[in-house]
Amino acid sequence: MRIFTAALATETNTFSPICVDRKAFEASLYAPPGTHPETPTLCSAPITVGRRVCREKGWTLIEGTAAWADPAGLVNRQAYESLRDEVLGQLEAALPVDAVVLGLHGAMVASGYEDTEGDILSRIRALVGPDVLIAAELDPHSHLTARRLEAANVFVYFKEFPHTDFVDRAEDLWRIAVDTLEGQVRPVMSVFDCRMIDVYPTSRDPMRSFVDLLMEIERQDPDILSISVVHGFMAGDVPEMGTKMLVVTNDRREKGDALARRLGLELFSKRGTFIMPQVDERTAVKQALQATAWPVVIADVWDNPGGGTAGDATVLLAELLAAGATETAIGTIWDPMAVKICMAAGEGAEIPLRFGAKSAPGTGNPIDGHVKVVKLVENAEMRFGESYAPFGDSALITMNGIEIILNSTRAQSFDPSLFSAMGIDPRTRKILVIKSTNHFYASFSRIASEIIYCSAGTPYPNNPARTPYRRAPKTIWPMVEDPHGLGTRTA
Repeated sequence: MRIFTAALATETNTFSPICVDRKAFEASLYAPPGTHPETPTLCSAPITVGRRVCREKGWTLIEGTAAWADPAGLVNRQAYESLRDEVLGQLEAALPVDAVVLGLHGAMVASGYEDTEGDILSRIRALVGPDVLIAAELDPHSHLTARRLEAANVFVYFKEFPHTDFVDRAEDLWRIAVDTLEGQVRPVMSVFDCRMIDVYPTSRDPMRSFVDLLMEIERQDPDILSISVVHGFMAGDVPEMGTKMLVVTNDRREKGDALARRLGLELFSKRGTFIMPQVDERTAVKQALQATAWPVVIADVWDNPGGGTAGDATVLLAELLAAGATETAIGTIWDPMAVKICMAAGEGAEIPLRFGAKSAPGTGNPIDGHVKVVKLVENAEMRFGESYAPFGDSALITMNGIEIILNSTRAQSFDPSLFSAMGIDPRTRKILVIKSTNHFYASFSRIASEIIYCSAGTPYPNNPARTPYRRAPKTIWPMVEDPHGLGTRTA
């Protein structure tokens, strides 16, 4: 067997002012053939898992480029087309192949392309013909479109949020691919539109129990090859935005359709109960200062670079400064220019500095003051599961007793190593402020005495009922209460 694999991914917040060019991919991950590391990144696990599978099978794996940009706004048209055509050219040179196995995200939007994944999958199908297997692993915070379903044979999405299972799901994808190529199964995808958009953390119920149910069905029913919840991405203003239920069966279309509908309606019945309760910045700071066990983690959930925001909001920092907080560390505030100023000043320098809140309304005001440059790190990175996430040239500064990490590459706060990379032992601080919606939970919950979810400012379109969508459907919950015509709410 000859199998081609590649990855092309980012998550597009169409409301974000931060545009993505080719350099943004190169800053996060750009690995031409033969240069991808042994450890996977979030959307490139099909490549690293594929190496092992093909080695064990004695099959030939042809690797194409892997490219990932940290979530932001619209992707530059030339950047997308050049990376797409790079991968397509590599595939064309590898023909004939028996299968194409991809790592995608599912929420990329480029200038001129509302459905980039549909575009590249359709072009791949045109190259390989109707009989070659096309399989892809995707992030659940994505848009499942009709064009993608027409082009591909099987999709597998991460089940967990935080996405701790991207390697496990790549294993699932390859299992289905191998069984298909060896003639043991014929994957058929069934989709149910839940007609809703919500946030579904699997670190708490009801989503924890729902995902456990999906995995139990997969274990018990040999007809079911995979079940995925496509969460949708509420910051992506595209026509097919929303939550979908995907069931992959072994050639059992009617069974898959019925199961997708049953599970989708069960999910819909719990709408509005999934996301963590949140407090405003004043309540969050007051609660953290009253704590008697530490560290207390305050998650600035909506200034999350993992959702495409800049990550430069200062609302929480301003509240902490006003409250006189000490033994507090902030990770991070994105400000490349401030980092350059600190780099020029050098470690130990005490300088006047303005930083933060430059990207968009709703992020607070820039912070002005005298700061001390404590530590400078070039090309800093933190752990994220089995891989590493870069946060770029970074500066640790102190101001009025608060330690603040300024970074030059936007990244959400995945892991406490964010702080230790900058010389801070996070276990010794009373308050840790991080920017992430839920990916932080798997690692920070191990050290936190308490986690406070804070909604500070308005850097992210987090209320779909009020978001000024232009392209997204207006006929889904919470824009309307009863899109399925069920009459009464069952949750």
